[in-house]
Amino acid sequence: MSNTVSQIADWLCEADQVVAFTGAGISTESGIPDFRSPNGVWATNRQIDFQEFLSSADGRYEYWRQKSLAHRAFHDAQPNIGHRVLVRWEQQGKLRGVITQNIDGLHQLAGNSVVHELHGTARDIACLSCSYRTPADPLVEQFLKTDLVPDCPECGRLLKHATVSFGQSLPEEAFEASVDLARTSDLFFVLGSSLVVYPAAGIPQVAKQSGARLVIINRDETPLDGIADAVIRSSIGETLAAIDRAMSAT
Repeated sequence: MSNTVSQIADWLCEADQVVAFTGAGISTESGIPDFRSPNGVWATNRQIDFQEFLSSADGRYEYWRQKSLAHRAFHDAQPNIGHRVLVRWEQQGKLRGVITQNIDGLHQLAGNSVVHELHGTARDIACLSCSYRTPADPLVEQFLKTDLVPDCPECGRLLKHATVSFGQSLPEEAFEASVDLARTSDLFFVLGSSLVVYPAAGIPQVAKQSGARLVIINRDETPLDGIADAVIRSSIGETLAAIDRAMSAT
């Protein structure tokens, strides 16, 4: 792996437009469970899609119950070394932005200033009918205490975590900005994503087709390994730190 790390470090030194695309794998190293794992939330609970949330009071209750339990899982999580390396690369003028499938807000907490959240954020709750938006903590605690799904305090309509549910469209602005970043990148990192959830998983393909080198660091194989310029199956934080050290030594 050391030769691959050295090669990626050389590419990083040469690059001007570096972009990172992150998935659950970078957050698991901060102790946040991977919802798709065999013991994850989605494997042990019934998934509530967007239409059921809209149409069923029971569905909305189950959604809030699952989200409130998941909220506890990441509430106290802190950025790990992988997040901090990405911040350092941004501060050095290398990293142009982070595109993330994660909803935990750890990139912003670490200090990255350009973060496009393809699946929204679980740190906020938003009304589906008006502009009301608020941090999630108080309403999650309210639900856990009362066992009642809260309504919007401004219009009385439905409140939902500001995340993208199954059957709900990705935020158009974040998706378009992510595609633009991919098209203009010259080095594109995929970090901890299985690359099976579309349309988000198509963004690394856009980068590769536009001429960027593609680096995939992930625990398991991905559908794009065959077109990647480098693939490493190891810890994201440790690997990024090794690349950072190798870059500093050049």
